[in-house]
Formats: sequence, structure tokens, C-alpha cells
Amino acid sequence: MNLVSGQLPWKYTLPEFPAYPVLDEDIHCDCLIVGAGMGGAMLAHRLSGSGANTVVIEKRTVAGGSSQANTGLLQTANDKSLTSCIHTFGEDRGVLFYRLCQNSIKGILELPGKLDIDPYIVPRSSLLYASTPEDVGMLRQEHEQLLAHGFDSEFWEKADIARRYSFSKPAGLYSRGDAEANPFRLVHALIAKAHASGVRVYEHTEARRYEFGETGVVCHTGHGRIYARNIVFAMGYETQEMKKDRGAELINTYAVMTHPLSVLPKWHERSLIWETARPYLYLRMTHDGRIIAGGKDESLTAPERREARVLSQCKRLLEEIEALFPEVKGVEAEYAWGAVFGTTRDGLPYIGQHPEYPHCYFIEGYGGNGTVYSMIAAELLGDTLAGKTRPELELFSLTRTSKPSPHQTVL
Repeated sequence: MNLVSGQLPWKYTLPEFPAYPVLDEDIHCDCLIVGAGMGGAMLAHRLSGSGANTVVIEKRTVAGGSSQANTGLLQTANDKSLTSCIHTFGEDRGVLFYRLCQNSIKGILELPGKLDIDPYIVPRSSLLYASTPEDVGMLRQEHEQLLAHGFDSEFWEKADIARRYSFSKPAGLYSRGDAEANPFRLVHALIAKAHASGVRVYEHTEARRYEFGETGVVCHTGHGRIYARNIVFAMGYETQEMKKDRGAELINTYAVMTHPLSVLPKWHERSLIWETARPYLYLRMTHDGRIIAGGKDESLTAPERREARVLSQCKRLLEEIEALFPEVKGVEAEYAWGAVFGTTRDGLPYIGQHPEYPHCYFIEGYGGNGTVYSMIAAELLGDTLAGKTRPELELFSLTRTSKPSPHQTVL
């Protein structure tokens, strides 16, 4: 699957990065991770401290798939609001989901001190603004739910926003405890640390077929076989080519990264910014004073069509930046790209086992919080592979059938 189009931004931040060999022999392991993107990297790092004999294979290069299109926003709040999660799944399960996201970010914020490559992880706050006056009541309700369940939230009126930013909106929720990261550096940092701790990593090594047995799985690659007790598929959106999930949908999304700004705009605490409209616009700043903006999601098309759409969609994103921050009028994009993006109908990722694939687990971090979901998956599957029961996996079941009510508002 052709996952990305256009000019991708992150390699300039890590001009020299580790490379790994091609597998050219038969090997054995406790756990084989297929995919060296964010999900595979998080799990490899988690397993590297467990004593499990772990192997990672990647058909491209580390971070060479959709992870290189990741824009690096890490938030507790989701595409689906806490209010909507409670309506869909019930209070206990809805709050559990948000709590898992919150704890995941806390874990991610602890990573820099454990890694040899700086992943540029920085604590940030988030502003979620009402795109229209009609959304203010929905935001107020969400604010009350967040506070009632112990999550950080401030309700800001129009004047509160105008004092802190170059723009004003009808209302907003301001929350602390989020973060930003450089996804390319983070994936490489996690894999490099796992490799240094004994995890074997192979690039340009594609899994071509599998034999499922009573005690494990044999993975056949181009030049060798891997005998694994368990396999974790961390192939991102390409999982849909192997196992079609009825509740998943693939779409196109777009993003830009500007040149470094000569004058920084009025932007409170360099917060992450997003809105209530769907599909939503989102923005953040980078460590070197650039603006990243993303959104303009649309139906999945052929890669050639997406390539042609990058220019027009990213022009619209630059116009959105200028509308919010007039002081950067005339700003140009140094990088502009489009990518495949996955969502689920009920707003939750898929993590865990599937009955048709014995000795196998899946990490499908679909949605706007994929890095956070990858951390959740690493914790839950890391414990599961070590023999510890994690009932939280029921929330992310690959065979779940729960759907949002047609009458509810999904924020």
C-alpha cells in the first residue's frame, strides 16, 4: 500500500539514523513484531526490558511507513469526547478509555530520560475551540464531564481566548497534561534502545506468508524463516489488506510544516490547537519555530489522486493558518504531504487477539491519537505476553460490535 505522498518533514531532524540488516537465515524467538512504526517500536521497547526473546521485521525501513507522516500531537482528549464515550460505552468504560490515554501520555513523557536519541517530547497544554456558536453548549457539557471524573479542564469564554491568541472563538476548553513529539525521532529512539537491549531488528524484510501451528507461527520472509511462539502485527493501516475490520475506514488526510517563523505569533504556551468541527483542523509548533497544521480529511483515493490533491489541500491549510494568525501572513510551507489515515466507527482503536489468527495479536492505533494508542497497546500486550491478564483489552476487542447511537452527538 502506498501510504504517503508529497514532501515528508521529519528526516531533516535526524540526518543520520541507525540502519539494520536484512534477515537471511532461519531464526527462533518468543515474540515476532511485524512492523517498525510507532506501534511496533513502542512494543519492542516495552518487551526489551521483560527478558522476552524478541524480533522486529520491517519491509521498508524503521519509521518508513505512515509514522513518517505523523504530526506528533499527543492528547488525552480524543476524536470522540468523554461525553460521547460515556453515551456509547457506559460511564465506567468511557472513563477507563480516557484514563488509559491519560496514563499513556504520562508514560510517554517519561521516555526521553530512557532513550539515547532525543525524541523531542515536550509537555504541552491543548486548546479545543468551538468552531461555531452552536458548539458552545456541547463544550460546556464536556467540560463538566471532564471535571466530574478528575480530568484537567478549564472553560474559556470568547474573551479568554482573545487575550491569549491572535484569534477569538465562541468558547474553548483548555487542558493540561498533553505533549508533542517528533514521531520519526521517537520511533528510531525506541527501536535503537530496544536493539541495544537485545531485540533483533531487520529492515527490508517482508513477511510473505505464515504457517499457524499449535505451539506458534512460522513466518516466511524472502530469505529466511522466523519460528515464533507469538506474533504481534503492528502494520498500521496496511493491516486492512490482511484482515479487513468492518468497523474501520481508511481516508486521506493532509498536513503542512512551514519554514521557521521570523516572528512568533500570539500563541499561548505553544499549546496544541484543534476544533469541534469535523473533519477538524489542528495545529502545533515545532521545537525550531515552525507551524504544523493538518486536516482536510477526505475519502480514500488512488495514490495518484492523493498526490495531485496535496498542493490544493495544503494551500487551504496555509490559508487556515493565516486566518488564525494574521501576523504570519504570507507564510510558506517547506513540507506538504498527504497520507492514508485510519478511523473506526466507534472511535476506539483495535488492540488484541483475533479468533482466526492463533498465537497472534494486533495493534491498530486508528484515530487521531495513534501514538497514545500505541503506548496503551505496548503496556497491555506487554503484560499479556508475560502471562498477566489485562481485562482492559476487552474495550479494544477486534470482534466488538458496539456502535455509536445514531441520535448522539459525536465530538
